[in-house]
Amino acid sequence: MKASDLFVEALVNEGVERIFGVPGEENLDFLDSLSRSPIEMVLTRHEQAAGFMAATHGRLTGKAGVCLSTLGPGATNLMTAAAYANLGAMPMVMLTGQKPIKSSKQGQFQIVDVVDMMQPLTKFSRRIGSGDLVPASVREAFRRAEEERPGAVHLELPEDIAQEDTDASIIPPSFIRRPVAEQKAIARAVEVLTKAKRPLLLIGAGANRKRTSQMLHKFVDKTRIRCVATQMGKGVVSEDHPCFLGNAALSSGDFVHRAFDTADVIMNVGHDVVEKPPFFMEKDGCTVIHVNFTSAEVDPVYFPQLEVIGDIADSVHEISERLPEPLQWDTTFFDKVRTALSMHIGRDADADQFPVLPQRLVADVRRAMPRDGIVALDNGMYKLWFARNYPAYTTNTALLDNALASMGAGLPSAIMAAMVNPDQRVIAVCGDGGFMMNSAELETAVRLGLNLVVLLLRDDALGMIQWKQEDMGFSDYGLTFHNPDFVKYAESYGAVGHQVTSTDQLLPSIHHAFDRGGVHLIDVPVDYSDNDRILNQEIQELSGRL
Repeated sequence: MKASDLFVEALVNEGVERIFGVPGEENLDFLDSLSRSPIEMVLTRHEQAAGFMAATHGRLTGKAGVCLSTLGPGATNLMTAAAYANLGAMPMVMLTGQKPIKSSKQGQFQIVDVVDMMQPLTKFSRRIGSGDLVPASVREAFRRAEEERPGAVHLELPEDIAQEDTDASIIPPSFIRRPVAEQKAIARAVEVLTKAKRPLLLIGAGANRKRTSQMLHKFVDKTRIRCVATQMGKGVVSEDHPCFLGNAALSSGDFVHRAFDTADVIMNVGHDVVEKPPFFMEKDGCTVIHVNFTSAEVDPVYFPQLEVIGDIADSVHEISERLPEPLQWDTTFFDKVRTALSMHIGRDADADQFPVLPQRLVADVRRAMPRDGIVALDNGMYKLWFARNYPAYTTNTALLDNALASMGAGLPSAIMAAMVNPDQRVIAVCGDGGFMMNSAELETAVRLGLNLVVLLLRDDALGMIQWKQEDMGFSDYGLTFHNPDFVKYAESYGAVGHQVTSTDQLLPSIHHAFDRGGVHLIDVPVDYSDNDRILNQEIQELSGRL
């Protein structure tokens, strides 16, 4: 059998249904083999976007997404997506081509050492040096990508190896069960929680799986422990649950940080230091219980005193079952935090001034979306407002990245969400800066016949950096730009463009776009002028009064 045919057969064996990417001549044998398989080749307009799509597939399904590029510039374009997946714990397999390794007549043309280049950005990077090694290489790549902690892996298939004949056979996936936590660690966690007076549950990205969400809901319902989520832990416990306090969207000084300051025990489920820290540990502070698949990476701001290592859902279940009833916990201050934060979030949710305030924008998106609707956020100022103000009710319905926090990921992530969940409403929320980095993928979305709404927040600047610039006392410099006519721009790709000219048009425009179906872009001028006053001054002042 030809090695490229065997490679594709190995991918089918792994359950791969789609590959995203931009092929080159070094991939042509593989592409020909792919054309005779059940796997769909989704041609994107940029390799980075293909990587974002594959990573989001891994995030939503737990099965590694697959992306493809040629050698050299195609492979270097995948590097940001590799870091995005690896830091965000999203299983992804990257496939790149290469010139013949046994004999090449093109010298060093387009040659970079892709395998070594990918090493620091992935869990595993390997060149396949023989057709006989294809089955083992593919099986090992998927095993590494999907095992805890999930992440990105890379395989390079040179032209001459793809053309080889081989008698190797497919290696089927093995049956794997995740290890469970050691019983003494469970018992110690139960002891610490039982003796606690003001324990707090913190939910991070690693808990953002359906089974873990179910166990955490049962745990919270039984114990009535108050809980907070990181940005990437949104929706694991429904944010309208009476025990949910809020989201740790800001670095410090928000209402939820007063809860951290008051807690004597923090049970930290599924968080690691790759995600921006939601709180900062002090050596003489509260006791932190680390519940995760893997042990904690010690950091100056995170050094837990107790670690419960194993399957998270099982650990939470075991702790819950062993805790006595009733528990004598004091939630008085935590409930004050919840009330104060809820009141602050509600302010300006109906403000009608134009350009649109971010508080009104977030509130209208929430009004437009069903409980299981998916919001895919790019990275910008609006991400903080959505993380803080937008309630998520179930897992992976608020797709944001607070690990690499790369701009340009919002639209590709939303495209993938719409492909995986065609019966759910999906909306991409992008700033004008991030959107333009991968805006050509509008054509991909139209070509695929997706139902997708893109909310384009226009402030003609890099708004988040302007906010930081103002906070640091610098003058406004170097962060503004000109934009195209976004309505015409969307229409040039075959999408439908909308221009919001008053705040009361926003919600009807979103509803209209979803009702009509297809790909829609809604251009919304947004007013961030109050960011510094509210986020850096007002919130800290109000929370300090609790």
